[in-house]
Amino acid sequence: MRRKKESTDGIDERVLHIRRVSKKTTGGNSVTFSSLVAVGDGKGKVGIGLGRGREVPQAINKGISHARRAMVTVPIFNESLPHEITVKFKSARVLLKPAPPGTGLKVGGVVRVILDIAGVSNASGKIMGSRNQITNAYAVIEALKQMKERIKKSTKSVKSV
Repeated sequence: MRRKKESTDGIDERVLHIRRVSKKTTGGNSVTFSSLVAVGDGKGKVGIGLGRGREVPQAINKGISHARRAMVTVPIFNESLPHEITVKFKSARVLLKPAPPGTGLKVGGVVRVILDIAGVSNASGKIMGSRNQITNAYAVIEALKQMKERIKKSTKSVKSV
């Protein structure tokens, strides 16, 4: 389930995953909801948050507030990633590679949404080892944290005296 919501401060909010969690208690069943939410400004800042609550809107709002507090800066080079990176987070391995202009986002699952909301237009990648969307999302954020800035080379030459 993917919902998109634009807030007043220019930060885009998207619900990546909602799950219903049922727990057996002495008085019967206890039902809560868990939501994975991604927020980003489309200019290089992105964050994800996991919220839990008795109702879906409450879980989404908690996830949004957690994601806003945990935003990271993504280095963007020519509307793509600056370099290739492979990251292992728990059972998930994520491979992210830069792509030439016009390629688009050739990644699957939650990775596409996270890179899109961060402002990356061209990238390719692969998710290996896990089908859990929450673990994959945290693996992508870990990979984006480890990215190094790439500096554009200037065309000016140094004049010798």
